[in-house]
Amino acid sequence: MTWDPKKYNEFKEERSKPFEDLTSHIVDQPNLKVLDLGCGTGELTKKLSEKLNNPTVLGIDNSAEMLPKAPLGENLKFEERTILDQLNTDKKWDLIFSNAALQWIDDHNELFPKIISCINPGGQLAVQMPQQNENILNKILLNLVQEEPFSSYLKNWTRPSPVLTLDEYAKILFENGGKNLNIYEKVYPLISNSKNDFFDFISGSALTVYQERLKENEFEELSNELKKRINAYFPVVPSIYAFRRLILYAKF
Repeated sequence: MTWDPKKYNEFKEERSKPFEDLTSHIVDQPNLKVLDLGCGTGELTKKLSEKLNNPTVLGIDNSAEMLPKAPLGENLKFEERTILDQLNTDKKWDLIFSNAALQWIDDHNELFPKIISCINPGGQLAVQMPQQNENILNKILLNLVQEEPFSSYLKNWTRPSPVLTLDEYAKILFENGGKNLNIYEKVYPLISNSKNDFFDFISGSALTVYQERLKENEFEELSNELKKRINAYFPVVPSIYAFRRLILYAKF
């Protein structure tokens, strides 16, 4: 995927609020070995390292656009690598953390047990993901790309969200040895201050997978139609967008 750090960071404050909720569940211990899957610009990875007592933290991401923005810190490293490549190494961790990244990886019924297998006994898993299957902007986009002319432009390719239900994650975590489960959905409201705010929000994330597959003029056409549909759904400014996210925490 091609990321635009500037566009993504326009909503930095809104994207950091779930991070605070997620990290509140982590039980701190000295010298934790921590892996951040899909660290992006690394700003929140650094904040995570600062919340813990002398951790060793590795942030991994496969975005050549995002990683150059990563901050330096003591016992804090960043490496360009896919999440799946990282999980195929033999290294194990005391805490595996992922904030708004795993929704880009398919087949969570296989993915989560693989992640859990990389956690040391007594270790922790903390994951946050947008609930894309329920969020209206994702629904508008998915419906649009299945219509003409976009379905032809994309050769009928779409990217349905792999995100599962709360019940399904509870079952996966429990059956793989999870204890102290804390699993819930929370709404993080976004308020529009101008006409295209909600389009700008989704253009920095879910829209990028379609941009990669379209010609410039085709993507411009898709973007213009998406703006129209979003503005039709939210006809007044200010409007509220009830953005749903999943918080998953377990000990092993």
